[in-house]
Amino acid sequence: MKILVLNCGSSSIKYKLFEMPAKQVLAQGGIEKIGLKDSFLKFTLPSGEKKIIEKEIAEHTAGIEFILSILTSKEYGVISSLSEIDAVGHRVVHGGEKFSSSVLIDQEVIDMTKACNDLAPLHNPANLKGIDAVTKALPGVPQVGVYDTAFHQTMPAKAYMYAVPYELYEKYGVRRYGFHGTSHRYVSRRVCEFLGVAPEEKKIITCHIGNGGSISDVCNGKCVDTSMGLTPLEGLMMGTRSGDIDAGAVTYIMGKENLDAAAMNDLLNKKSGVLGIYGKSSDMRDLHSSVEAGEERAILAEEMYFYRIRKYIGAYAAAMGGVDIILFTGGVGENQSNCRSIACEGLEFMGVEIDEAKNDTVRGEEAIISTPQSRVTVCVIPTDEELMIATDTMEILAAKK
Repeated sequence: MKILVLNCGSSSIKYKLFEMPAKQVLAQGGIEKIGLKDSFLKFTLPSGEKKIIEKEIAEHTAGIEFILSILTSKEYGVISSLSEIDAVGHRVVHGGEKFSSSVLIDQEVIDMTKACNDLAPLHNPANLKGIDAVTKALPGVPQVGVYDTAFHQTMPAKAYMYAVPYELYEKYGVRRYGFHGTSHRYVSRRVCEFLGVAPEEKKIITCHIGNGGSISDVCNGKCVDTSMGLTPLEGLMMGTRSGDIDAGAVTYIMGKENLDAAAMNDLLNKKSGVLGIYGKSSDMRDLHSSVEAGEERAILAEEMYFYRIRKYIGAYAAAMGGVDIILFTGGVGENQSNCRSIACEGLEFMGVEIDEAKNDTVRGEEAIISTPQSRVTVCVIPTDEELMIATDTMEILAAKK
């Protein structure tokens, strides 16, 4: 079964074509700068060589049609006909309380997803454009929606509710939803397969650390809390997002700087985090270079960044009454050894012991980085959200037969 996985952003489309259940990636790439004159498609050839084709892509339907034409082209194609695509799986960011699992897309699902647009105004409309574009380009091909928020729907009310007037929850759905759910679901399952243990028996803390970051605690295979909230702004300090901040500080800054809600939202989401403290970049590689050069603001930004990871790990261990496994994933979590070692500093009281030699040699591969004596197993597990989407799509279609 060939499954095309799509992740449509406001100005981008990422894709992977899988052969399932073999989990073989046949093709992958993405279009960037949709709607601009300098838009382009970047993809990886079977040889591993990367190819860039510049082409003006006005909107998502044209973008998906272009991707499909490349997949079937004589020069770069990996399939002879579009009829070989059996299904399409879509990443959809926000499902609110409407979706607790992945679903086969029909008009009712589309309408329910549109009802969540206010909760993710930058993401959901783009995701829906992708669904509409596939409907036009591949009529009759089944589509599946995989929601970032779905995995977190097992959180109890005491974890997801905010202490604001209850009618705000009733009227507007103001509560914690969490994000990166497909990643947290994949790695929390995969680490148990990797270690040969049953998910139902373990307390796991999953740390998805990248330019955007979140931490979840997973008990008996189910999410019981997560750091992101109503939006992806809450929780950890991120590349350009502030993470946790006193709401009083928000209104104070708005008054002092004469900012309206939109300007304050832009400040917190796009001008804060690592970028706001460091001042030069939101990229952790740039930050690390400046830390090694002894720059004070870079050192402060890095200390703040890792401190918050450690604080959430400790909080979630307390919330679950202990922890068996801590895992790191995401671009920073998988590839930067200092992230893992510094984030785990001071956790020896919980039984965490990092093997620094193992940790220093691991980059983007599955590995145990704790010592044999460590009471908590610490791992690196690269995430694969696209494979999770392809797997969900395959299973939903199989159940339908």
